[in-house]
Amino acid sequence: MNLEISKIANLPTAYGDFKIQSFKQNDKEHLAIFTFTIPQIPTVRIHSECLTGDVLKSLKCDCGEQLDFALKTIQKDGGMVIYLRQEGRGIGLLNKVNAYHLQDFGHDTMKANELLGFKQDYRDYKIVDEILQHFNIEKINLMTNNPLKLNALEKTKIERRVPIVMNSCKYNYEYLEVKKEKMGHLL
Repeated sequence: MNLEISKIANLPTAYGDFKIQSFKQNDKEHLAIFTFTIPQIPTVRIHSECLTGDVLKSLKCDCGEQLDFALKTIQKDGGMVIYLRQEGRGIGLLNKVNAYHLQDFGHDTMKANELLGFKQDYRDYKIVDEILQHFNIEKINLMTNNPLKLNALEKTKIERRVPIVMNSCKYNYEYLEVKKEKMGHLL
């Protein structure tokens, strides 16, 4: 895999002080955000970019809350967030907003993507193994509710799953139900 890797920089945040490093793969630039000391078996969150949830704090999804939870937990316990640039389950921001439009008319997240001509999920996690190898990490505790992530890593052993427990609200209740019932998320 052809990767361009940045230097490591300090990243002070509202959650505490981290280090940050970028990994460029073709036209995608992913991030590793990690604590100053990484445990032998770190807690790792693989987080796909969600501009509306992560930055704008949309209530239509639980992505921003999951990222907040992960950064707080990792700051306390030591570990890493691997932030993957694959917006909207890999369909991009423009198509994600078009899917949001269809959701406004009663379609669930999967049906909206389908109506736009997309399958359920285009995300790819191969880069995660490469990033973890860069840090000489062979085993992790994976912070996820997504069963696809539990089977995505080929070179890294998952010691245990760390669940992310979030509250639902009137704006994301149906979205979370779809994730649980149709996508098999462990909620």
